[in-house]
Amino acid sequence: MASLNVGSLGEYIREQRRNAQYSLRQLAEAAGVSNPYLSQIERGLRKPSAEILQQIAKALRISAETLYVQAGILEERRGEGLELRASILADPLINEQQKQALLAVYDAFLKENAASASGPTTDGAATQNTHREDR
Repeated sequence: MASLNVGSLGEYIREQRRNAQYSLRQLAEAAGVSNPYLSQIERGLRKPSAEILQQIAKALRISAETLYVQAGILEERRGEGLELRASILADPLINEQQKQALLAVYDAFLKENAASASGPTTDGAATQNTHREDR
């Protein structure tokens, strides 16, 4: 299945809803979206925004990242920080905006570390030691 397949996203949400034993109406109410809109998402007729996906994920008590991957918003990672991400997304003590900020900072650190690992290394400590006097 292609990651941008809206139908597969809808099927996935429907499956998660049924596993949670929610009716379409119950999930729509819990997620704060209209019943017809949720129905259109499940049938693959509408592609929801990241914010709507987050609301649906929260109502289903699943990771928003999982829905982002299903929707093609995020690439699936090979275990890179998944536990950390899941913990941040599940933390009831911080709001959704704070969660997204933490994830953005984490992603920035990962990107920075990947760039420095692939680039040339310059060790400032080695050059400092060559200029020190022995006395």
